[in-house]
Amino acid sequence: MTSEVITIEVVSDFACPWCLVGLHRLRKAIAQRPALDFELSWQPFQLNPNMPREGRNRREYYRDKFGNERARTLRETLNSAGAGEGIRFCDEPDAIAPNTLSAHVLMYWAAGDDNIDINALAEKLFNAHHIECENIGAIEVLTRVAGEVGMDESGVRSKLVAGDDEDPVKEQISRSATSGVSGVPFFIINRSYGISGAQLPETLAAVFDQVSSAQDQKSALNQPVG
Repeated sequence: MTSEVITIEVVSDFACPWCLVGLHRLRKAIAQRPALDFELSWQPFQLNPNMPREGRNRREYYRDKFGNERARTLRETLNSAGAGEGIRFCDEPDAIAPNTLSAHVLMYWAAGDDNIDINALAEKLFNAHHIECENIGAIEVLTRVAGEVGMDESGVRSKLVAGDDEDPVKEQISRSATSGVSGVPFFIINRSYGISGAQLPETLAAVFDQVSSAQDQKSALNQPVG
C-alpha cells in the first residue's frame, strides 16, 4: 500500500448548495478508504462575482435567475439530495444570497495560519449560509465565525473593513475560471485528475483507488534495481 498522500484541491463557492452536498460525499468517500492518506486544500470560486457586496434576497435572486417553476424544481431536487446527506437546507423568506468574496478572503488568511483548522472554517461557512440562513457576506457574521475557529476577531474585522487581500483572492478566482473550471464543486486530485460535480461517494472512492494504484506503480518504477 502506498504511503504517499493523495492531495485534493476543493474548488468551491460557499453560496453553492451542491458544494455542501459534495463536501459531505467527499468525506464519506475518504472514510471508505481509511488506509489512504488525504490532504485537502481549498480554492475559491464565485458563481456570481457581480453580486452586490450587500447581497440580494435569496428567493428573489433565484426567481430572477431561473424563473418560478425551475427554481421550485431545483429546490426540490436539492432538498432531496441534501436529505440523503443529513443536510436540511434553510429557506427563510429574508435569507440573503451573498457576495462570497470576503468569505474566501477569510479562508485565504486561515490557509496561511497553521494554528487554524481550515476545513472546520469551510464547514462553518457552508453551514452558516445553507443551514442557519445567515448572510456570510456580512462582516459581523464572518468575524464571529472566524472567532469560532480561533482567529482574532478584532484583527479579522479590521482587515475585512479595509478590504485587505481581496486582490490576490480575486486572482485565485480568476485562475480557477481560466483553467477550465466552469462550475462547482470541482475536485482536483494530485493536480492531475479533475472531477466535476457532487459525485457519489462510491464514484470518488473508485477514483481514489485509481490514483493510489498509479502512485504505487510510479513508486515501483522508481525503486533501485539490484
